[in-house]
Amino acid sequence: MTDTSNKPTGSASKTGPIARFLRATEIDTRLLGMVGALLAIWIGFHMYGVIFNDFGAFLTPRNLWNLSVQMCSIGIMATGMVLVIITRNIDLSVGSLVGVTGMIMGILQVEILPQYLGLGNPTIWIITAVVGILCGAIIGAFHGWLIAYRGIPAFIVTLGGLMIWRGAAFLSNNGKTISPVDATFQLLGGGPYGTVGATGSWIVGGLACAGIIWLIYAGRRNRIEHDFPLRPMWAELFVGGLGCAIVVGSVLLVNSYPWPKGIVNQWAAKNGVEVPAEGLFISHGFAIPVIILMVVGILMTILMTRTRFGRYVFAIGGNPEAAALAGINVRWMTLRIFALMGALAGLSAVVASARLNSATNALGLLDELYVIAAAVIGGTSLAGGVGTIYGAILGALVMQSLQTGMVLIGFDTAVQQIVVGSVLVVAVYLDNLYRSRSK
Repeated sequence: MTDTSNKPTGSASKTGPIARFLRATEIDTRLLGMVGALLAIWIGFHMYGVIFNDFGAFLTPRNLWNLSVQMCSIGIMATGMVLVIITRNIDLSVGSLVGVTGMIMGILQVEILPQYLGLGNPTIWIITAVVGILCGAIIGAFHGWLIAYRGIPAFIVTLGGLMIWRGAAFLSNNGKTISPVDATFQLLGGGPYGTVGATGSWIVGGLACAGIIWLIYAGRRNRIEHDFPLRPMWAELFVGGLGCAIVVGSVLLVNSYPWPKGIVNQWAAKNGVEVPAEGLFISHGFAIPVIILMVVGILMTILMTRTRFGRYVFAIGGNPEAAALAGINVRWMTLRIFALMGALAGLSAVVASARLNSATNALGLLDELYVIAAAVIGGTSLAGGVGTIYGAILGALVMQSLQTGMVLIGFDTAVQQIVVGSVLVVAVYLDNLYRSRSK
């Protein structure tokens, strides 16, 4: 007779509680590893300050708020680099694209548009940002055309672009710095005025929590409709509760960082507000660049996981020849992917130049290395076919945390580059190990 009881098999009974927990919640183990590495970096740098300087400056609202703003430029481009690397290509020109589009926007809003629209016209920042993003998309599309339709390797095309567009940025204004930028445009880079404040942050947090709950509900309903296995209810509640807790904690963190006293006094004098003796506590809240990165991350995730475009990207990365035989226009897809990468580089230039309040020739210098490193550290495989948007954003946060921590400690720039290069090599090595074990 055959035993049809529901007793666990030998392999299942030997599975440890941690493995069963991860299987039930379906938490990505690579994501868990990155979060653990990030926490180790934060705690390590903070304890270094406590031990050697009697004060830990890393895990403070001020430093973490600045960290969130500084990583946005790299994070925005890293979401596009994921698509490029998944399809077995590379883009070495993104840093130079930031430089040339930043310089185009600087010349446009400082020297050209005020002559026709008037100084301080409210449409200047809109026109400038749109032109910068379009210029990035056009340059990226040109790179994609050379790669897809002329058969030039992506490494060569983008390496040439790295040098060409950096030189074009220098020649466009004879190497001079353009400053200051439009006052409204400057808000896109953050700063005390470039934030949404305490109330706006709670609204953003509420929307994020509502989105998390909806995604869990929609995912469970979709599994029921297609007769897929369901996660246990406790796992659904745990994942949703953890996500909402992280959102609420982030809101509390950014709201605990107040405006500097000088900025508060300037604001009070301008608006006729009397400052009490103990001072005014005005929260920064989420910076506008962080909101931009959130929106980009959500849209790129939807593009990669919910659209035909995203499925084609993974198909091309898995096997380009099979994708072409299946009817996918690989060349047209390649052009579109590089155009999207260029547009994101233009958006990154908007954030970077607005944060610096200027367009300089150093804008975006070496950004391509940090963008590629962020994508790879975030789990994007250089062999193609594997990668996530949230992983790339987390990778950008890891990279920026390393840089910020080393600056607080006082490491030289040379040492910082050695550490970043070492981390990139280790990340690729770990990716190779992960893929070999998964096979």
